[in-house]
Amino acid sequence: MQLYNSLSRKKEEFVPREAGKVSMYTCGPTVYHFAHIGNLRSYIMEDVLEKYLRFTGLDVKRVMNITDVGHLTSDGDTGDDKMLKGAKREHKTVMEIAKFYTDAFFADCAKLNIKTPDAVVPATSCIDEFIRVISTLMDKGYAYEAGGNIYFDTGKLDKYYVFNDFKEEDLAVGVREGVEEDSNKRNKADFVLWFTKSKFDDQELKWDSPWGIGYPGWHIECSCISMQTLGEYLDLHCGGIDNAFPHHTNEIAQSEAYLGHEWCNYWFHVHHLNTNSGKMSKSSGEFLTVSLLEEKGCSPLVYRFFCMQSHYRKNLVFSWENLENAKVTYDKLIAKITPLLTDKGGDIDKPEFERLMSEFTSAMDNDLNTALAVTAVYDVLKSRSNAATKLALLAEFDKVLGLDLIQTAEKSLEAAENDEIPAEVMELAEQRKAARKEKNFKLADEIRGRIESLGYEIKETRQGTEIKRR
Repeated sequence: MQLYNSLSRKKEEFVPREAGKVSMYTCGPTVYHFAHIGNLRSYIMEDVLEKYLRFTGLDVKRVMNITDVGHLTSDGDTGDDKMLKGAKREHKTVMEIAKFYTDAFFADCAKLNIKTPDAVVPATSCIDEFIRVISTLMDKGYAYEAGGNIYFDTGKLDKYYVFNDFKEEDLAVGVREGVEEDSNKRNKADFVLWFTKSKFDDQELKWDSPWGIGYPGWHIECSCISMQTLGEYLDLHCGGIDNAFPHHTNEIAQSEAYLGHEWCNYWFHVHHLNTNSGKMSKSSGEFLTVSLLEEKGCSPLVYRFFCMQSHYRKNLVFSWENLENAKVTYDKLIAKITPLLTDKGGDIDKPEFERLMSEFTSAMDNDLNTALAVTAVYDVLKSRSNAATKLALLAEFDKVLGLDLIQTAEKSLEAAENDEIPAEVMELAEQRKAARKEKNFKLADEIRGRIESLGYEIKETRQGTEIKRR
């Protein structure tokens, strides 16, 4: 498998350190609010990667952290504490907020067919480990105390900016929005490992430490949780592209300073989900959640399918129109699969199975090209293979894609056999009726096309509107 490595900035063959086994770490959510669908794009693509690695026969252990303390909004370790902000917003304790939004995150993941990692570790459960690693960094001369806080000294590194060729002057105070000067730092890029002095005097979560009562910085948690659960060497680290700097940069700095050797071989970064006005984020007002998609009548699996149609290293533009197009395409796909369920006879054609399977694996081996993998699904449906071969292939593909293709087709068939017109088709029929009443015949024809793509036909009779399966 060829996978783009953000560290080397090129595609490389993915070779785990230990034959047959993969240690995989993914940055988890900061649980102060619902995850928006931009966040969830990263988790979807990481899920596809994990499932494909397992599909190829590798034994994957995947770990995810839960940030329930210490995540500030600025790269400069300044700005609002997100967990405290959430607690104040909802008049709850930080731990109540953390529990509620952790549960909400995994509920969304379940709807999107995202597998729960093998280990999920909240930051608040690892305070002793944070203190131990920070103490070692101080003993080795990589950390220092200033103004009551403990900082990592980036000046001790031969190279700090590992993902991009940043110039120090480009990262000067004031260049990036929200970065304020911290006079305690020896170097502009230094970052806090442990806070005992901060502007958050009402910080709810604090612990005793050798340096006083305080709480950890954000960056230390992922290094410690990864090393504690996966050992000194990591095969694969995943996250959104916005985490490459400073978060993942700082992880590498502190981990390798602590360990004394290289830490992680491959870095997998998923690019942004944008709207027409720019990157989607909670602060920008473009706060779209899985629940909102459902309220709009869109299945979470349609959003997963929408994400599959673009490469993970390309920014993906979200609009309701683009999502609707994905929905129509997904429904047409299901409509093509449904008839196969009534014709399961025959043996699997092994040569044809292998030929079509190779198209799928070639796509996935090429830097996780899910768009081509979806094309492989269509190639199966267009092939002259019998139904048994097609269904066997779709079932195998879906172990990776997670689109519930056969399960959704079975539900469609069951509804048809029970003479139940799906609610979605009935809603479209009402929309078509309204369009005809307004003499918007172009829109009425478009809606009829969507109804037909769902496997139904609609026509007007003297007795009224008639809908039946095609």
